[in-house]
Amino acid sequence: MNLAECCRAHCPRWLNYLLYLFAESAIIATDIAEVIGTAIALNVLLNVPLVAGCAISIVDVLVILFFYNPSGMSMRALRLFELFVALLVLGVVICFCYQLSLIQDVGVGEVFRGYLPSSALVESQGLYQACGILGATVMPHSLYLGSGLVQNRLRDFDSHHPNESSITIQMTNQEPTVDNARPSTDTELEKYRPSFAAIKSCMNYSIIECGLSLFTFALFVNSAILITAGASLYNLPGEVEDDLFSIHDLLSKSIAPVAGTIFMLALLLSGTSAGIVVTIAGQMVSEGQLRWTLKPWLRRLITRSISITPSIIIAGAVGRDGLSDALQASQVCLSVILPFVSAPLIYFTCRSKIMSVWATDSTISTPTSAERNVESTKDMVDRERVTELQTSVALPMSGRFVVMRNSWLMAACALVVWIIVVVMNVAMLVLVGLGKA
Repeated sequence: MNLAECCRAHCPRWLNYLLYLFAESAIIATDIAEVIGTAIALNVLLNVPLVAGCAISIVDVLVILFFYNPSGMSMRALRLFELFVALLVLGVVICFCYQLSLIQDVGVGEVFRGYLPSSALVESQGLYQACGILGATVMPHSLYLGSGLVQNRLRDFDSHHPNESSITIQMTNQEPTVDNARPSTDTELEKYRPSFAAIKSCMNYSIIECGLSLFTFALFVNSAILITAGASLYNLPGEVEDDLFSIHDLLSKSIAPVAGTIFMLALLLSGTSAGIVVTIAGQMVSEGQLRWTLKPWLRRLITRSISITPSIIIAGAVGRDGLSDALQASQVCLSVILPFVSAPLIYFTCRSKIMSVWATDSTISTPTSAERNVESTKDMVDRERVTELQTSVALPMSGRFVVMRNSWLMAACALVVWIIVVVMNVAMLVLVGLGKA
């Protein structure tokens, strides 16, 4: 199951609906950010009015139609989807590589000192901006998307390795339940369970993919944004606006005329890629937590209409200043929602009963750090779980459960990071309430 399906299966009904509300709010907040970013980029690049730019941003519905299938993406569609998004991100990277090459008289030491925490974080707008950066970088919908896309890879692996043990279960009346999960209302449901070999292979792929994307592309692009903005704003006399329009003007004047144009092109590409990705995630959330299946273009129209309406009102009423404030506020909202969405992920991945995988003896190799507790079935998982699943699902008898839950160290690290994010958001909300941010 992906994260949305786990919320429905293992959470009380009221909590599942509450988590869905947070997830949907994050998706709409992301949509608002992408609508505003696209409108600003089109306004600067092509002189399109802001209101018209907000309306034009709905065009990417057509792109979604080529990729998403409610019954599950084919691997070809998944690879095309990933390639398309990767090309957009690569375009952003190229833009910022060129931007950085134009910056002069900035030492490497000065750049690396910028990574160190300083008092600026808690002064003036520092914490508010930091939460906005956090929300824009670790977008809550990405947690749902990653767990959903891997399901297609699992099926693809098992289809190409038929000798491995994968299980397709035909269940009548209700699904086998775990931890008092709610029975399915479907009278009949075919449930695919991936092989242990597929899970190991896809987990290794996901770890490598996550590591590379976070510590190369994401780190580089977000650093480049701050370095470029800092280089254009630093040492300027008097008060300077720090919205996207002003950054564009300053880049054009202080670095090179083409620098501002490339900055806006990067904004347009990133807005398009994020808008496409958040639509796929939104479809997974609604299908997983509510079993609410809508055609992607219809869902996109609904969510985009919700996000476009306030954007058009702001653009028409207060113009560029209002759009910039709304853009930052939407990203701060993502930061506030992040702890609510990530808490179930941490909880589920720390539970042995949920993170246990049935493996045949032939597929279990020498234990690794990721597959601890595999010495005996008794030590791996509660005996009632084994009996329950063997009875209701007809698992092969020549096998055992492997527990793949988080280690205590990983769980502790996740909890510490979660607490830090909560403290940041609470402090930021207090400052906003006091009128200091």
